[in-house]
Amino acid sequence: MRENGTPRLWSVRDVDHGTVPASDLPLLTEIVRWSREFLVPGHPELGRTGPVCPYTKPSQQRNLFYLTVLRGVRGIAEIGARVQELRRHYEELAGTLAENERQLLTFLLLLPEFDPEDATPLDDLQRQAKPDFVASGLMIGQFHPTCEAPGLWNPDFRPLRAPVPLLAIRRMLAADLPFLLDSDGSLDAYLARFAPAIPARARAQLAGRLVGAG
Repeated sequence: MRENGTPRLWSVRDVDHGTVPASDLPLLTEIVRWSREFLVPGHPELGRTGPVCPYTKPSQQRNLFYLTVLRGVRGIAEIGARVQELRRHYEELAGTLAENERQLLTFLLLLPEFDPEDATPLDDLQRQAKPDFVASGLMIGQFHPTCEAPGLWNPDFRPLRAPVPLLAIRRMLAADLPFLLDSDGSLDAYLARFAPAIPARARAQLAGRLVGAG
């Protein structure tokens, strides 16, 4: 943990070289392996060709895929505060990168003390954090062993299942529209970023109609 309360970040390269705390090495190694074996390849149930996550491999190749472990923090409110600190740290680091690298910057916040059989607290945490992230042009997603969120291309596929509860932070991309149809605010933030020529009032009206249609 850094002095400002932000968890220490480790790159995939750090994990591969074993230059991480010994107490966290097994957990970090497990998640790196999962990312390579599940996110990088395709999957027969995905419903489309290509990787499950097309950005994971280039992110790792550019050493822009970071992991951190949060332990000893109790209560959703306190964890939420740490998540917001991590968001600010993400924005600071992204500001030092070239545009093409910002799209690849990824943070994974591992939460090994969450109950892997009860997804409710993590789902609630993600739902509470999402508006601030989206307003900042970022996405935050929850992964855990029992995540029932369906795939976009195959509703029977479960792309957000991971061996350990975690939150993923990355930049919002144009392809994220389907993930933002659950609220007017999220969709309006998306349109403001990717369709800035549309007047604000028209964006709000369009967002309301699209969310209502969804």
